[in-house]
Amino acid sequence: MSASDGESRSLLSRLFGSAEPSRRHVLGAAGLGAAGVALGATAAAPQRASAAEPGRWVDRDDVPHARTWMSWPSRTSIWGGRRLAGVQEDIALIARTIARYEPVVLCAPDSDTAAKARSLCGPGVTVIGSIPTDDLWMRDTAPVFRRDGRGGLDALGLNFNGWGDKQTHSYDADVAELVAHDVHLPFRRADFVGEGGAIETDGDGTVMATESSLVNKNRNRAMSKAEIEDAVLHAYGADKMLWVPGIKGKDITDDHIDVTSRFVRPGVVMVQVPPADRNDVWARDAREQFSILSRATDARGRRLKVIRVEGPDTVRSKDSQFVDSYLNFHVVNGAVVTAQFGDAAKDAAAVRALAEAFPGRAVVRIDVDRLMAGGGGIHCSTMHEPLP
Repeated sequence: MSASDGESRSLLSRLFGSAEPSRRHVLGAAGLGAAGVALGATAAAPQRASAAEPGRWVDRDDVPHARTWMSWPSRTSIWGGRRLAGVQEDIALIARTIARYEPVVLCAPDSDTAAKARSLCGPGVTVIGSIPTDDLWMRDTAPVFRRDGRGGLDALGLNFNGWGDKQTHSYDADVAELVAHDVHLPFRRADFVGEGGAIETDGDGTVMATESSLVNKNRNRAMSKAEIEDAVLHAYGADKMLWVPGIKGKDITDDHIDVTSRFVRPGVVMVQVPPADRNDVWARDAREQFSILSRATDARGRRLKVIRVEGPDTVRSKDSQFVDSYLNFHVVNGAVVTAQFGDAAKDAAAVRALAEAFPGRAVVRIDVDRLMAGGGGIHCSTMHEPLP
C-alpha cells in the first residue's frame, strides 16, 4: 500500500470529503439488562476530595459499572439510507457484546425504532423509548456521573450543543437530564459546553483534553482558556488539566481526545501513533499528543508513563473518514471491548497492550467498520454509569 493510500485509510484520516453523511461530515437538520454485574478483578473506587469541589468527582472508566448507556441510530437525514442499516447492525453488536459483562440500556426515539433495536440486540439488552435521541453518540450526549464521597452519585450535563451546532440535536440536548431522571439521580449542569468524549480523567485529580474542542468559539465563545479550565476542573472535581492543541474544523468533534489518548489508571496513559510513513495533519497531531504527554506530570506530581500503541498499517475500509482507533475502547466489568481492523500483526499487538494495561480483564475484539466509517467508535457510542 502506498503512503497516500495509507493516509486515506488510517486512524486520523478524518478529513471531510465523503459523499455520504457521517458523524464527522454532516450538518443535519431504565431497567437493567439480562446480564448480571460481573465485577471481575476491579478494585474498589478510591475516596478522594478535590480542592475544586470537595467530595465530588468523576471517576475513571475502569471502576465497577451499574450499566452502560447506548442510543439507537434511526435518522436517514444523518446517516443516509445506504449507511444506516449497517451502522445499526454494528451498534447492536456492541450492545450484545457489552451485555455479556454488564447491563445495557439502549435509548430509542420511538416505538417503531425500539422494536427494530430489540430485534437486532436480542433479549439481553434493555431497549427503552422514554428517552428520545437524534443520534447514537451517547458518550457525548449522556451525563457524566460523579461520586459524592459518601456512596452516592449525581449526574452532570455538559450542555451538548451538537458539537458546536454542526448537527441537529433537539432531542440529544435533553438526553443527559432525562437519563439522570430515569435513574433517580440529582442532575446538575456544568459551567461550560463540551462532550464526554472531549475529556479524559484518571479519577485521581487529573484530566486531559484537546484545546481545539473546548477552547472553541462554537462551544465556549465568551470564555478564556483559563476560565474553561477552571470550569472543567470544578465540574470533574479535579486539580490539574493537561492540554494538547488538537485540530479545529477538520471533523465534527474538533478532535476529541478519546480517539488518540486515554487514561489507563492514575499516572498511566495510552497514546495511539500512526505508521512512520504518515505525515498528514492527523498523524502530526497524534505524535504531538504523545510528545506532550510523555513530558507531563499529573496532579500528584507523577511523571506520566505513556504506553505507545501502534495504529494499523492496513484496514478493510476505504472510507476517507474511517477512524481506525484501537483506543476508542470501552472498559466494562471484566473486559475491554475494542475494534479490530484485519491487520493481524497490529490487531494482536493492540490486544497485548490492552491486556497488559487492564490485567484480569478479557480483551474482546469486534468488527465495527461501518460505525467507524462514520467517524466514531465503541467508546463514542457508549457511556458507563458507575456503581455508587
